[in-house]
Amino acid sequence: MEYLLLLVSFAVILSGALLFTNAVEWLGQKLNLGEGAVGSLLAAVGTAMPETLIPVVAIIGGAASAGGEDKAEVAVGAIVGAPFLLATVAMALVGVSALAYTKRRKQGHRLDVHVETLDRDLTFFMIFFGLALVLGLIGPPMGVQIAFGMVFLLAYAWYVRETIKNGGDSAEAHEMDPLLMDRRGERHESPPPNFIMITQLLLGLGAMVGGAHLFVHELLNVAEHLGVSAIVLSLILAPLATELPEKANSFFWVRDGKDALALGNITGAMVFQSTIPVFFGMVFLDWDLDRYALVSMFLGLAGGAVAYWALRKRGEFGKVAIALWALLYLTFLGFVILS
Repeated sequence: MEYLLLLVSFAVILSGALLFTNAVEWLGQKLNLGEGAVGSLLAAVGTAMPETLIPVVAIIGGAASAGGEDKAEVAVGAIVGAPFLLATVAMALVGVSALAYTKRRKQGHRLDVHVETLDRDLTFFMIFFGLALVLGLIGPPMGVQIAFGMVFLLAYAWYVRETIKNGGDSAEAHEMDPLLMDRRGERHESPPPNFIMITQLLLGLGAMVGGAHLFVHELLNVAEHLGVSAIVLSLILAPLATELPEKANSFFWVRDGKDALALGNITGAMVFQSTIPVFFGMVFLDWDLDRYALVSMFLGLAGGAVAYWALRKRGEFGKVAIALWALLYLTFLGFVILS
């Protein structure tokens, strides 16, 4: 039954991603936001909710019940594991999707992205996730942690402002697929009603959140039966499941040649994950990270550097970059297994 529910949850996440990506494009068009802002803010924050809720729930549950130390470890693992997965597996998926759908895409295997948005996203991620890594090595006093936590929160507020100001071409400048829940058909000329658009957006988001949490729950049951340790679950399996929305969204957008939305979804989520969950971790937890968390953060930074190099130097996620991301992910798996 656990394996069957895993497949069901995966199908729910994919269905929610189809609804969500379609609705968020129309929302960006209605708000006259640039394509980079739609991917890096609307899509990224929406699909980052599942993995953000895990550490928040763990922190609240740890403070209100016994076993708080174990739940704190799960929270830290979810906080630092999500950006690591995004900077390796999710990036590799974009590259593989572009190669797989080369004939379908007008731009082929090349990535047609808003460079300024991605530069800002990746630079922001490298700076703040690197700062979180340094603070995890030092293990500062709680007062210093809280002060830095506020810095992370304010930094994300600044990032939102800059992304809205410089978000690339308006979404309305690009071909829009009909809203899936708009029953008027493909030939209508007027935009879909706001109520239908928002309903589809919320249904898609709800399906992704619910599917991801069902996936995590059943994955934990399967792992318990297999005797997998808690550190593996918190750093690898839980983030891998909750990052499915970003991966699914980006797969559909890359398939359709909407690279700015696809990559903005991932890099925007990386920015969000390197600031808002870290804020909660620094304010409510002891930010003195163990070797597993530190290694995953270092490899995540390396994955971000590979993405920056591939985009700036080559304009694509080719076979070399894909191989490097796979190597980084397998390196961490090997480190966990061997130690």
